[in-house]
Order: sequence, then structure tokens, then C-alpha cells
Amino acid sequence: MEDAYARSVSEVLDFFEVDPSRGLSDSQVARHARLFGRNVLPEEKRTSFWKLVLKQFDDLLVKILIAAALVSFVLALVNGETGLAAFLEPSVILMILAANAAVGVITETNAEKALEELRAYQADVATVLRNGCFSILPATELVPGDIVEVSVGCKVPADLRMVEMLSDQLRVDQAILTGESCSVEKELVCTVTTNAVYQDKTNILFSGTVVVSGRARAVVVGVGANTAMGSIRDSMLQTGDEATPLKKKLDEFGTFLAKVIAGICVLVWVVNIGHFRDPAHGGFLQGAIHYFKIAVALAVAAIPEGLPAVVTTCLALGTKRMARLNAIVRTLPSVETLGCTTVICSDKTGTLTTNMMSVSKICVVHSVHHGATLAEYSVSGTTYAPEGFIFDKSGMKLEFPAQHPCLLQIAMCSALCNESVLQYNPDKGDYEKIGESTEVALRVLAEKVGLPGFDSMPSALNVLSKHERASYCNHYWENQFKKVSVLEFSRDRKMMSVLYSRKNMEVMFSKGAPESIISRCTSILCNDDGSTVPLTTDIQAELEARLHSFAGKETLRCLALALKRMPLGQQTISLDDEKDLTFIGMVGMLDPPREEVKNAMLSCMSAGIRVIVVTGDNKSTAESLCRKIGAFDHLVDFAGHSYTASEFEELSPLQQTIALQRMALFTRVEPSHKRMLVEALQHQNEVVAMTGDGVNDAPALKKADIGIAMGSGTAVAKSASDMVLADDNFASIVAAVAEGRAIYNNTKQFIRYMISSNIGEVVCIFVAAVLGIPDTLAPVQLLWVNLVTDGLPATAIGFNKQDSDVMRAKPRKVGEAVVTGWLFFRYLVIGGSYVGLATVAGFIWWFVYADSGPKLPYSELMNFDTCSKRETTYPCSVFDDRHPSTVSMTVLVVVEMFNALNNLSENQSLLIIPPWSNLWLVASIILTMLLHILILYVHPLSVLFSVTPLSWAEWTVVLYLSFPVIIIDEVLKFFSRNSCGMRFKLRLRRAELLPKREIRDK
Repeated sequence: MEDAYARSVSEVLDFFEVDPSRGLSDSQVARHARLFGRNVLPEEKRTSFWKLVLKQFDDLLVKILIAAALVSFVLALVNGETGLAAFLEPSVILMILAANAAVGVITETNAEKALEELRAYQADVATVLRNGCFSILPATELVPGDIVEVSVGCKVPADLRMVEMLSDQLRVDQAILTGESCSVEKELVCTVTTNAVYQDKTNILFSGTVVVSGRARAVVVGVGANTAMGSIRDSMLQTGDEATPLKKKLDEFGTFLAKVIAGICVLVWVVNIGHFRDPAHGGFLQGAIHYFKIAVALAVAAIPEGLPAVVTTCLALGTKRMARLNAIVRTLPSVETLGCTTVICSDKTGTLTTNMMSVSKICVVHSVHHGATLAEYSVSGTTYAPEGFIFDKSGMKLEFPAQHPCLLQIAMCSALCNESVLQYNPDKGDYEKIGESTEVALRVLAEKVGLPGFDSMPSALNVLSKHERASYCNHYWENQFKKVSVLEFSRDRKMMSVLYSRKNMEVMFSKGAPESIISRCTSILCNDDGSTVPLTTDIQAELEARLHSFAGKETLRCLALALKRMPLGQQTISLDDEKDLTFIGMVGMLDPPREEVKNAMLSCMSAGIRVIVVTGDNKSTAESLCRKIGAFDHLVDFAGHSYTASEFEELSPLQQTIALQRMALFTRVEPSHKRMLVEALQHQNEVVAMTGDGVNDAPALKKADIGIAMGSGTAVAKSASDMVLADDNFASIVAAVAEGRAIYNNTKQFIRYMISSNIGEVVCIFVAAVLGIPDTLAPVQLLWVNLVTDGLPATAIGFNKQDSDVMRAKPRKVGEAVVTGWLFFRYLVIGGSYVGLATVAGFIWWFVYADSGPKLPYSELMNFDTCSKRETTYPCSVFDDRHPSTVSMTVLVVVEMFNALNNLSENQSLLIIPPWSNLWLVASIILTMLLHILILYVHPLSVLFSVTPLSWAEWTVVLYLSFPVIIIDEVLKFFSRNSCGMRFKLRLRRAELLPKREIRDK
């Protein structure tokens, strides 16, 4: 029954044909079970393991590599090749791809726990009325129409419509669903609001929420998937995983690279058609196969096989650094996504605030001798920890608050007129509440005021253990007084009273809504001398004015406190006793903003990141919080920047688009609105981060580009998120964004390094084929360079330190390519024009100029394939010598080591960022060179890789050919730093299209 909230009690009962005094009969239960189903969230079919494995190979570059490996394997078989060397290349390629796929599968199998953990919020049992008898049944057996009784501490077992109140009031904590900071009072009357959201449905008890006070009966109107929790599950199922910006750009770059590789491979094969019949190949077909192998080698050279593994490694290194910043990453790609976040949609309750109600203001009557003067105190501390101080209006700290008569009586009343519990949880290392947040706030206030009569107070309290300190002062007052009678809170009185006795004295303490308490007071307690004087109309007017300031401008939740001396021996109190009270003070409390949030939000704004506060609370409370944070001071007011969900839905599509561009606050929202907000922002090409901690946040967390859950939040929110803040600190997001940007910069650097190196290899093979000289590098040598000599330094580039101004730059655009036009030009200059040509030059040098070489004329080198057909002054076996390819390979390795140093920064000179700024890179270069020397000088390895030891003269030439890459890149960096012109952004502001702010129910 979807509209039960808008129907009267009798209409709902008639719909389900149930008698509220007897409940459903067994036959009705069976019929309703068939009609509406069981009260469980159905399980969703999981992706099979093999589908997950195959998904990891769904990448164009990976497919080309697999094809190259298979072709290489087939050609080795066709040519009758045997031994390790023949199958080394395809085997290594496939092993790397398999390892990368394993990492992907492990990551994804841990990602879909949120739907299972939603079941943790379903109640286990329920008290149900059937056949005229109450019984406790498993909650899974409930059906629509069942009459259920709920009381304090109960977890609501299904969506219920209130039918009967069994206490003065019923209050429910539904923060996990709506994000509201306070418990919600429930009632029987139907809701008349159009487009009602969860917060408007005050007669509905939602599945998974908790009753915090009162007792009532209700009828089941929704079970299983047809509950509020069920709708959250559906939203999560409808949300697919979005590819991250880096993944999209790498895919685009991969497609572009694949086309270039295919073109070059075909070109090399076509250019050499004339050489197919060369006698050295032994026939046209053998010549075609030979050059086909060269084309395959070219593909292997062009594709950076280590790129997926290096990207994964770099992101993993980033997650470790972020864990030290209290940001625990659940999905690796989200590390990089943070770097281009343009909008953070932040949940208010528990994210920007502590989600711990605390007293922030106290108002008492100071004196009436020279006219009524009120004294106002502020209270520090924003959590349930009994840590904080009381300050007067001038900002001076009160050393002994309990010496002030009104503050002492306020502490006593707060401790005694209270049904809550404050305790320390050593497992969590936190103070926890049991009961209403407002009452716990009063308990904490009593602890901050301290006890009278001790000169060492409150410092003496600091020597207590946290467990003892939690309620030490409260326990002191409870031991001093004996509770005699309680008059419970009721909606019509809006107050509660408790009668205590102490040493031949009876006292009644009262607390409640200020208007209710003040109207029942006839006297006041003065704070200067502790005297009691009559309450005059002038003093009452002053108090009411201060109340309007607290509740209106500062949007504090206010309570007034009073006491009354009662006749000795009185054992009960009645409503008639709640008059002629003595006013002792008024307190204002709020769910306070975290102290570090302001600086964090200002850092976001300087980094070009917009923050939108999203909350289920009402508009005025949320706007007041934003003002308290201080990060929205640039807004004159919130007109055009603050919308309730219903206001936003009433806008036209064009107005919604404009509103989204200016929005800073979105209030009175439910889960579907959060998800809608994320989708709308994504349609405007924003990269959206959503923070949250409740079950209600899960669909939006999953839909967002990066979902950020709080460490103290629900398991559902954590499982739906990409990242968890261990310290619940919004400020940690700023550090994580900076880390994300640094990781992206480092990712760009090692992509640049690997691609420019690979372009050099492609040019090397292509130029050798065009010039008609022997193959400069064997396929197995190319593989060694790509995997070992490229992989280690590329991974070490991930350790580059972040730039000092990383959070002063605007977020990069989603459409910005990983490789820009200018950057690709630099690839071509470094990789194509220098690395490739230097490698070929080393090969030619050995044949033409080296003292240890044959010193052939260049023309002889170009006609090497006809050597056996003509007379020569040198043996044809010289072309099988391993020295030239060893020189080429070593030039390629050394030049890439120098190129790795170029990649310490995209544009900064090595004079500014020296090599020792990244010791990991220096170490990787040393290790790479040691490995290269190992294969040159250890015999079995030198045979495997077709290399031979080099002489000192040959090493000298290698260094001469390699070092200029540093000079060339320094010149290119100079142009990069000095050719960036000013960029202007023209923003069309059309505020006139937005409707004027309407005065709505806040």
C-alpha cells in the first residue's frame, strides 16, 4: 500500500480487512503472504567468476597483445623452432596479462557486499497480534495487515502505519534512512502534503529504524522489497559501475595507439614486399613470413605491455599513502578519480557535523538590581566527550563554573531530569549515548560545569579514567538525591518533571520547551548572588527576545530548566504541581560543525572544487549550519543557492540546469533525490564525489564518480563506496584530493615515459626496415626492454613528490586527453626522432666505425642480404655477430634511463627537481642497469637474449649517444613553461531565469 501515509487509520485497516483488536487470522496471513510475498530482501544473481575473468581481457591493447603472442607462437611452430627462446616471448606476454587479470578479479569480487549488508538492518523478531493473541515471531513471517507493537529499543521490522498510541508520544531515530540529526516524533493523523518525502510521512515507521521513546501499535503496509530499505536496494541495483576518467582516457589512447600500430605494421610489411624474394630468406613465402615476424615484433615493441601493471602498481602505492591520511581506498581507480573531482556533494549530518548534539549556549538572569540583565555563556566541545569549557560573553574562561548559582542548578537539573545514559566504549575509543541526543547533551553539560566545593575542580576530573569520567558528575548528583516520582514528557505540556528528595528537602526539577516552562514560572534565580526574585513582565520579555535570537537567528534547539521546592514528604507529583516554578536558565544546543571543516572547504574552493551540502534536515537549520561553518561567507544570502527537494523538482528543466550550476545547499531530500542530484551533475560533465554515512546514502554513493563513506557509518554505505574516511573527517577529503591529483600527474609521467620509449623502439625497427639494414633488435630483446628496463623506472615514477601548488590548480576537465597534442609532439621528438635514431646509430656505428667491428662501407651494410651471392672482402657471418644488436639494445636501455630522469616532472627542469628528490627512481635505474649488465656478462643469459659483453670503448659510445636526450627534453620543457598563454573562461550567467525564492515551510 503505497499511499498509507495519506489514508486515515480506518481506511488502512479496511484495505487489509484487519480488526485492530484481533489482528489477522491464519487464513488471512496465508492469503496475504501469497499476494505480497515474504518480508525479506531477495538476493541478486552474482556475476560468474569466468565472466569476471573474461571482462579483464576486454581491452583493445590487451587483445592485440594476445593476437601478437598467438601469431608469434604459431610462427615458431611453423618454422620448427624449439627451446625456451622460441616460446619465451608469447609465454611472458600471456603470464603478464594473466597476472593483471587476477588483480582485477580480486578487486571486483570484493565490491558487491552492500546488498547483503542491507539485511543487517532488518529486524530479527516482531511482537505481532494474530487471532486475538500477541506472540513474538520472526520478522520474516510478517505480512501486510499484521498488527505489530513497538516500544523503546525496538528495530522496526517492516514499513508500518501507526494505528494506536500506547504512550504520550513515540519518537524514532531514522537517521540511517533520512540523515536527520534528531529523532522524529510520530503521530496518527494522515499526511496531506503533496509529493511527500520520507520526512513528511510522520505516521509511518520505516523498516530498519529504531524506536527511542514511547510505545505504539501499527499495521504492516510494506514488506521486503516494498519497504523504504527495499527501494534503496532497487536504486543500488539500477546503478551501474561508471568507468573512471583515467580508464576512459587510457581506453581512448589505447584505441588511437592500436590504429597507429596497425598502420605501421602494414606499412613495414608493404615497404619490404620487394625484399620477400631475397635469397637470404629462401623463397617468397619465407620472406613474407620473415617480415610478418618483424611486423609482430613491431606490435610488441609499440604496445607498452607493462602499462596495465604499472598503472595498477601506481594506484596501489597511492592507496598506501592515502591510508596514512585516514582515507581507505576500496577500489583502485577511485584514487585517480579524486584528482579530477569538480563537485563534492557532502552529507551534512555526521560528515560536516559531529552528529552529536551538544549545548553551545546558556542564558541565565544575572541580576535585577538595576533592571533585568541577562548573562550569556558559550560552551566549547562538539562531541559527547565530557571535555570542554564554559566562557562568558567577553570570551573569558570560567575557572570554576559550579561556583555560579544558576550554572550549578542547571547542572543539577540536567543530570537529574534525564532518562539517557552516557558511557565510554573502550573498543571504539569513543563516548556513546543511549537515549535521546538532547538529553545526552545535557548530561555532557553537567560534566563540563563540574562539581562545587573543590578548589581543584575541574582539573581533578582529568585524572579519572575515561570510563569513570564519562558520567562522574552525573553520578554524584544521582547519589546525592533520591528519585521519588516522574511526570513523563507529553506533547500538550511539552515538558517533563522529576521529584527528588535530599536531606529533609523535596525538589521538583523540570525541563521542556522554553515557552512552556517560562509561562509556568513566577520567580527567577539570579546568577550574581543566588537570590530568588519575582518574574516580571520585563524580565519575561527579555527572556523571550533571547529565545527568539537562539531559535531564530542561530537556529539552536532550546530547552528551559526550572525547579520548585515541594512540601516535605510528598511522594507523587501531578500536572497541578507544574506551576509557580523558579526559572534557572535556558540552554541552546545544536549538532555542531566539525572544527576543521571550514579550512577544508576553503581549500576545496581554492582548488576549483564546488561543495554542495545535501541533507534531510529542514532548510533553515542547514543554512544556519553553513553560516556557522564560515565557508559560505562569499554568498550574501542563500537565495538562488539553497533549494529543498520539492522546490527543485518544481523548476523547469532549464531552470534546474542553471540552479545546479549555483547550488550550494540541497535540503529535505530522500535517497532518490541524492541519486538524482548526482546524475544531473554528471549530465553537466561534472565529476561528482558524494560523501555520506547512512543507509540512505548508499544508492548515491554507488552512482557517484567516487563515493566516500564515513568510518563510523553503516556497513551498507561503506560497501557501496569507493573510499572510506577512517576518521570521519571532511578535511581528509582535501588531502585525498591532493594525493589523487599527484597520482594522476605521476600516471601521466610514466605513461609519457613508457610511450616515448616504445615509440623509439618502433622507429628503430621501422627505420632499419626502410634502410634495408639487418634487424637491429630481436623480439626477445624488445620484450626485455619493455618489461624490465621500462617497468621498474616507470613504477618508481609513481613515487614522485606532489607539486607544492597541486591544490591551487583547477580540476582538469573530464575530456582532457591523457596525451595532449603538444605532449604527443614531445613523444615524437624524444621517442621518434632521438631514441629510435640513436638506437639505429649505435647499430650502424659498430659495423662502420667501431675498432672492434668490420668497418664496412655503408653500402655493404644496406646490401647485407645479397652477401652470399657475391664476392666480399669480409665473411658474411659478420652479420650474425651479436655485438651490433647488443650496442643497439644497450643504447636503448641507457637512453631510457636518462629519459626516466626527464620524467621527474612534466615541465620542471632537473635543476629545480633534482634526481635525488625521488630516491626510488634512482634506485630503480641502478637496479635496471645491474640487471642489464647481468644479461650481458653472464653466459647462459647472454645466449638466451642474443647479446655479448661490451668493451669500454663501446660503453663510451653508448653514453655519448644516450646523454643528449636530457638536453633535448630540457629545451622542450623550457618551451612548455614559457608558451602557456592566458586562458579566459566566459561564463554566461542567467540568474534572471531562476524564480524568486519563495517563503516555504522551513
